[in-house]
Amino acid sequence: MRWTDLQSAMAEEGYVASDELAVGLHLALSLGRPMLLEGAAGVGKTEVARALAAVQDTRLIRLQCYEGLDAQQAIYEWNYQRQLLAIRAAAESGETGRAVEQRIFSEEYLLERPLLAAIRQEKAPVLLIDEIDRADEEFEAYLLEVLADFQISIPELGTIKATTRPIVILTANGTRDLSDALRRRCLYSYVDYPDRATEVAILKAHRPDIEDKLAGQIIGFVQKLREEELEKVPGIAETLDFASALIGLGVSDLTDNPQVLQSTMITLLKTQSDRAQITREVTERIAGRAA
Repeated sequence: MRWTDLQSAMAEEGYVASDELAVGLHLALSLGRPMLLEGAAGVGKTEVARALAAVQDTRLIRLQCYEGLDAQQAIYEWNYQRQLLAIRAAAESGETGRAVEQRIFSEEYLLERPLLAAIRQEKAPVLLIDEIDRADEEFEAYLLEVLADFQISIPELGTIKATTRPIVILTANGTRDLSDALRRRCLYSYVDYPDRATEVAILKAHRPDIEDKLAGQIIGFVQKLREEELEKVPGIAETLDFASALIGLGVSDLTDNPQVLQSTMITLLKTQSDRAQITREVTERIAGRAA
């Protein structure tokens, strides 16, 4: 598949990828390298993995990173409740010793977490490691080992090697600096807010029923709104919610009903301070410029 074919296939899944991103994903697939996507929250980084999984017709496995995430939570855990029940049942039947231990530390009692699940699929999945910069540096270092060898050691079972190598997409919002070692291992693309033409195309891909005039006004409005000093800048998902709200309310022109337009700000403004700052007067001003 050429990079242009990949770009077209992702567009059919509702994701309009830039040329740079499409080429980067094509190279990640052909070279078998992880892809690191960096950019502000809401620009569609996570959607890249969803669309890629759909194009590849494979499973999407997501590891959501957070502060305090450790290797066990990301790789595997033992089903302790079932193990305790098995131990009690064995004791009641007079069974003890090595046989019981081997049984309770077997595949039957193993709980797969995203990293282990990703390397055990018959068909290579897309492994999304979301917001890696929220995880601690210690976890990032461990992740490097997994991405290097694609194998995981479980003391009770031994080393589990990858059945297939997953397609790895990592995302980062700039919460903290990532290590040079991680960046060296990955291909890299910065995902920014789309330009007007691209965002109109994204909107039409998700809402093909929208009129051209309204689509242009919506994108113009949201892009002007992003220029305001906001705590939480509306992303692409918010734009799509905004459009759906307007269509649902029968709005065909943003300047027709300022009161209705202001009521739809709940789809774009997600903090109290932003709601207080973007008054009805500000909304009307932005809508007039967008029209």
